[in-house]
Amino acid sequence: MRDTSTSRVRTGTARGFRRRPAVLTRQQARTLATRRKLLAAAERVFARDGFEAARLEDIAGEAGYTRGAFYANFGSKEDIFFALLEKWVEERMESIKFIVNQDTPPRDKLAALRAFYAGHAADRHVSLLSLEFKLFALRHPRARARLRARLHRIRALAGHLMRGPAKASGRTMPVQDLTAAATLGVLPSALLIEHLVDPDSISEQDVRRLLELFFDLIVGGGSRR
Repeated sequence: MRDTSTSRVRTGTARGFRRRPAVLTRQQARTLATRRKLLAAAERVFARDGFEAARLEDIAGEAGYTRGAFYANFGSKEDIFFALLEKWVEERMESIKFIVNQDTPPRDKLAALRAFYAGHAADRHVSLLSLEFKLFALRHPRARARLRARLHRIRALAGHLMRGPAKASGRTMPVQDLTAAATLGVLPSALLIEHLVDPDSISEQDVRRLLELFFDLIVGGGSRR
């Protein structure tokens, strides 16, 4: 269920927001390359085995490194998950910023945000892994507190970014920014799971349509000024 408009947004984002990198020393460049390889390996291993079943040795081996190399860059399996979370969020936030900052009418921005949001369920491994980690966090208070703090910061920014185009279109979101971003964030994962369990009841097309309707209710709906 890949949305081509989302792909175009991401491409534009890369051109519009990529900054010229600072000059790195050879050691810094090697460290950065190692971290990137470990992150890519962790994403593959987590998607394959799940968060709790994944082993540090498997992540390191998948990247072509030793366990020692892992610990030289990340303190724990939880740490590398949070690094992945930051990477995913940064990519999505840059896409949202790209849409919001376009010199287009507010209604067009809302339509682009709607299409981008409806394509969220295409990132299945991100949705499933995020849900799995939330279940882990519920059983581990320190991880829960850490995740909650990150989510509050992420959701506050996302809600603020969405409120701008909505307000410019003469609309008011019916809930506060944090609540809007939280509910918009969890619905794709919930619908995706139901689709994977029972695709006869909820098809891929149903998932996309329901996400569009919910976006309209929260961001594109509400009362006019």
